[in-house]
Amino acid sequence: MSLTELMKKGPLFLDGGMGSLLQAQGLMPGEAPETWNLTHPEKITAIHRAYYEAGSQLVMANTFGVHPLRYSLDECERMIRAAINCVKAAREEKEERFIGLDVGPCGKLLKPLGTVDFEEAVGYYAQIIRMGAGNGADCIFIETMNDSQETRAALLAAKENCDLPVFVSNAYGSDGKLMTGGTPEAMVAMLEGLGADAVGVNCSLGPEALAPIVERYLAAASVPVLMKPNAGLPEVKDGKTVYSVMPEEFSEQIAALVPKGLRIMGGCCGTTPEYIRTLRETAGNIVPPRITPASGTVIASRSRTVELGKDPVIIGERINPTGKKRLRQALQDGDMAYILNEAIAQEERGAEVLDVNVGTPGIDEAEMLCRAVEELQAITDLPLQLDTADPQAMERALRRYNGKAMINSVNGKQEVMDAVFPLVKKYGGALVALTLDEEGIPQTAEGRFAIAERILAEAEKYGINRKEILFDPLTMTVSADPSAARVTLDALRMIREKTGCGTVLGVSNVSFGLPAREVLGSIFLTMALQTGLSAAIMNPLSDAMRGAMISYRTLTERDANCEEYIRFADALPAKAAAAPAGTAKAAGTESQPQGLRRAVVKGLCREAGRLAREALEAGTAGLELIQKEIIPALDEVGKGFEEKRIYLPQLMMSAEAAESAFKEVKARSVRTENQKNRCRVVVATVKGDVHDIGKNIVKLLLENYGFEVTDLGKDVPPEEVLAAVERLHAPVCGLSALMTTTVPAMAETVELIHEKAPWCRVMVGGAVLTEDFAREIDADGYGKDAMASVRLAERFAEEGDRKA
Repeated sequence: MSLTELMKKGPLFLDGGMGSLLQAQGLMPGEAPETWNLTHPEKITAIHRAYYEAGSQLVMANTFGVHPLRYSLDECERMIRAAINCVKAAREEKEERFIGLDVGPCGKLLKPLGTVDFEEAVGYYAQIIRMGAGNGADCIFIETMNDSQETRAALLAAKENCDLPVFVSNAYGSDGKLMTGGTPEAMVAMLEGLGADAVGVNCSLGPEALAPIVERYLAAASVPVLMKPNAGLPEVKDGKTVYSVMPEEFSEQIAALVPKGLRIMGGCCGTTPEYIRTLRETAGNIVPPRITPASGTVIASRSRTVELGKDPVIIGERINPTGKKRLRQALQDGDMAYILNEAIAQEERGAEVLDVNVGTPGIDEAEMLCRAVEELQAITDLPLQLDTADPQAMERALRRYNGKAMINSVNGKQEVMDAVFPLVKKYGGALVALTLDEEGIPQTAEGRFAIAERILAEAEKYGINRKEILFDPLTMTVSADPSAARVTLDALRMIREKTGCGTVLGVSNVSFGLPAREVLGSIFLTMALQTGLSAAIMNPLSDAMRGAMISYRTLTERDANCEEYIRFADALPAKAAAAPAGTAKAAGTESQPQGLRRAVVKGLCREAGRLAREALEAGTAGLELIQKEIIPALDEVGKGFEEKRIYLPQLMMSAEAAESAFKEVKARSVRTENQKNRCRVVVATVKGDVHDIGKNIVKLLLENYGFEVTDLGKDVPPEEVLAAVERLHAPVCGLSALMTTTVPAMAETVELIHEKAPWCRVMVGGAVLTEDFAREIDADGYGKDAMASVRLAERFAEEGDRKA
């Protein structure tokens, strides 16, 4: 049976951990496991053989840490070839024994949150995948990814550079989200759209804690789901790292998910061949149910999904230059601040999706659409509708879009379908289809429905499921044709009833050329909703239009306890006018410092810098600006992060915006009390660990809160950390580790600092750590995330030197 057949049938058994087994055989703290492919191939082969003999059907080559950011291409090639040869030597050419190329994260964040460009990341992964495929891997196994955009880069590289099955597994926190905020549902939408053959979760947690996340995958996925948990949480006993979940309990907890649909299973950190043997004995005879494809039409950003066709959706129309002189000028000037503010305003007024159209004379539309998508996704988690008639612009934006986009649009013209359908098939997305063709827009509902049928037939040739297509039967103005609204609504009803597809309308066109347009538009919107409209492209800043949508939801039992309607009514202008004097501000009268606070909270970097500069030029003291606006804004965002209302991208963009404002203050030689009262902090990723994402985030936030940070980088020996602490007499040191194999190096560093620099408090953090584990290695504090590390540093600074 082929690997593809086996994974669809299930259960398919993977292998377990590698690093912990190598440590038992002499891998030194900080030594890279992948180097043993060249120096100790017989030991690597023995581990692979043990997994095959324990019942593993798919064993991963020891390539997780191989990446061009760490090694030369020649070194990568040699390590990958040696790694795959080790697995070949172990499997003995028996049936149902397959080899996976293990692909891990690069250890850096992608832009705009980090320094690695998306296409640069795709290129790195393409090199690794070509090496793996060329040396005999049977599949590509992308795992332990905690950033959706890097996951996208790796998967895209795999699909473009080989024809092997691709498995994709992400590492979630206890809150059920990726480090950058991705949810299981958002990841499934994106990964299936890009053509992943199997999706799932690994690392981070034990099987019991990962089970709810797996169940969410099973509910959303139309492809096989995989699971590779850790053997519980790590602990230190007698100087050794051990795990809390034994093989029997581990196996029973995973096996319980097979009747719910789990098909692919194995182990991650702390698991051994004994875990896999017990798992196969426990789950091997359980037959998972048949995969039932998910039926909903879902789009997603990195962290939010929107289902079209369930409840009517508001698509904000204001980032579209048609009829908007100020937006056209902003696009021609490259003024992204205006565009970002339009996005935030629409989100605050209830938009659930943002239409993004940058088609303007005199600009490079492909370049501008790509830039707009990147910058919008940095400051909002709303899904985007990519609105362009330029296939080149569409592809560039789709390629970088962090999620599963709504694509506007295709139509019945053959050349347009020939250009757009291949992009939808490659990148995924929910496609808006306009009911027009080479002959124009039919004057009858029947004519528009006929075009819809032709579009569906053509999409089927590409393997595009009809659930991914939503039809726009086109709103025409009633001032030119009194029957226009009726024909559009008749076509909408016919499409809904006869195809089952969702529908979209740009509702504002109906009133073009008439006075009091919102009155007519709101009634037309209500009529369309009653006819079965799935989503309306509309102005959410219009109270009349938004009121019609919310009222419809309330009257059709979609608004529990009328809560949405009450919130809307409370915010109406009449309410504000009736408020006591001085309690409401007129629109547009916000002072510069108040605008600065909003810019920092929303992560508007250029806006924050401009507003800070203008406030300083107007006479506001730099210290006042920092203490009353910038720091409170950071605290507001930090509190939201701690309460899990916002996630890492928003936190980092706010920190960047604050830094932009700080630079304006510093440029005027203002030294703040906030800076004077903060202490020095040394941060480092411990020896042998090349992942510095977490450490870099902590550094950025600490600096924003006024700490003087010395960053030693990654793969730092204990002696170098100590030397920096002693040289600076730093009262605080922060250590980071992502890999299980580098935890001993962290323990060694903590011990050395406490012995030689007893005044220094050491805080630790990283994916493989827990608070109990931090306590066991005698750390002074555990930073479960970036804001927790800031709070620890604040407390340590207040308490003074550590007592020996």
